Amino acid sequence: MAVKELRAARIPEADIGLVSNNVDGVDPDGDAATDATTDAGAGAGVGAAVGGIGGLLTGLGVMAIPGVGPVVAAGWLAATVAGAATGAVVGGVAGGLVGALTDRGVEKDEAQVYAEGIRRGGSLVTATVDDDNAETARAILQRGSVDVRTREQTYRNEGWSGFVEDAPIYTSDQVRAERDRYSRSDGL
Repeated sequence: MAVKELRAARIPEADIGLVSNNVDGVDPDGDAATDATTDAGAGAGVGAAVGGIGGLLTGLGVMAIPGVGPVVAAGWLAATVAGAATGAVVGGVAGGLVGALTDRGVEKDEAQVYAEGIRRGGSLVTATVDDDNAETARAILQRGSVDVRTREQTYRNEGWSGFVEDAPIYTSDQVRAERDRYSRSDGL
């Protein structure tokens, strides 16, 4: 819904980023599992935030992110993560999702919480905007958003000490349990 609202507010599509866990392997334009997701070791639903987004962002596609697993991604964030993954394979450069976020000014600790949230079944929508659009974008993105510090504390209380790229990917059942847990409290 946030992506649709950002576009309606005339935020350029190139400035909107989306990454959502896709462990269930649903093609963003349909219901069938994609080869890319199957190859990434996925199970079988696109996160709630992605439902119905097919066609809203060009370049919406499936990719695998180290430590997160298969995701549906679009916009600047998808391009940056894909570029970081290619760099990591070709040149041994670390980066991935945390690197993409920190490159855009997100504090490392906060970026790790976002990455962990996506690993556990969540979605992240971002917008890079000028000062004239900042309040509008902020208001849109804050509806249904998660308090990052509260979520971080929840993870830490469960023994989490930071995002690890070689951590096991959550299964469909684990993702479903996480989504159910947070849908009853503060959303994904």
